[in-house]
Amino acid sequence: MSEPDAATVPPAAPPIPAAAPRSPWWRFALLVALLAATAASLLLWSPTELLNGGLADRMPWYWFGPLFTLVYAVGTLAFLPRLALNMAAGLLLGIKLGLALAVLGSTLGAAMAFALGRGLGREALRPYLRGKVLGALDQRFTEKGFRSVLVLRILPGMPFQAANFGAAFSGTPFLPFVLATAIGVVPNTLVYVTAAASAGRPDSAAFLLSAGMIVLVAVGSVVGLWRAAKARRRAMAG
Repeated sequence: MSEPDAATVPPAAPPIPAAAPRSPWWRFALLVALLAATAASLLLWSPTELLNGGLADRMPWYWFGPLFTLVYAVGTLAFLPRLALNMAAGLLLGIKLGLALAVLGSTLGAAMAFALGRGLGREALRPYLRGKVLGALDQRFTEKGFRSVLVLRILPGMPFQAANFGAAFSGTPFLPFVLATAIGVVPNTLVYVTAAASAGRPDSAAFLLSAGMIVLVAVGSVVGLWRAAKARRRAMAG
């Protein structure tokens, strides 16, 4: 059998070029845009005003409870201070129910921030966690995630969202992060919810105790910031 003429053999199809790897920075940009849009939405609505608008009186608790939790969570995601949300919980719901829903809202908001940070931002920022200090912190949060997050939650003056995204960008596992958050926010939340719930009775033991704790937290925050600044200056000098 004769070989086919070269002119009749169809040319080989050109190789399909491999798709260029998509840069992780587009996901980080999406994360920044989502957080900015959530924060900017507070110009159109206020979580505390929404909750204070009589919904607690018009809605049964089994509807208002989930709504309050969701609004609280979105409020934390929009960088609204938890102080305002905790005070709203105490004023509207009292100590017991206010504390329960504020802790639940804090945990849900932290979980939402963690999921966004882990899914959209970690890959882009991961190469920057290889320095000596950041690498050590990343290793600690990876190996001792529950303990590390618990300390951040209890530590006075630690910004809530900074801890959320710091854990998300590190190797902290999700479940220890959520459990440590749910436990660690209780003391701070209890103080402010109790202060708001008992504000109408300023001579009560609950109000005086919570007010004293607020003063201690404020002093602890100032001392912590001062010690951190002092340690930073010492490290730069050395």
